[in-house]
Amino acid sequence: MTDTILVLTNYPNKEDAVALSHALIDQQLAACVNVLSPCTSVYRWQGAVESAEEVPVLIKTRRWHYERVEQLIKMMHPYELPEVIMIPIAGGLPAYLQWIATETPSSN
Repeated sequence: MTDTILVLTNYPNKEDAVALSHALIDQQLAACVNVLSPCTSVYRWQGAVESAEEVPVLIKTRRWHYERVEQLIKMMHPYELPEVIMIPIAGGLPAYLQWIATETPSSN
């Protein structure tokens, strides 16, 4: 097990997703952020079935940055309840995991 994590979120548009990505990289809270193509999300919200186009965002970082990443997402997100999911990375290409570690120092 490594201290590397993947954080998932969705934004309603690409511009806001890219703004989050730049903020995370600028603050060294993530080594890489992928802003994916829009997708259709279907969900139940406040008793009604909803459907929305959303832009998935994949954030590669380390466990000790999670709280700050979550706070930044909540601060920059227009939704009342944004999706924020942390997935521990059990393994991966050692050189890539080392690159993430180098780009996301614990003292930034």
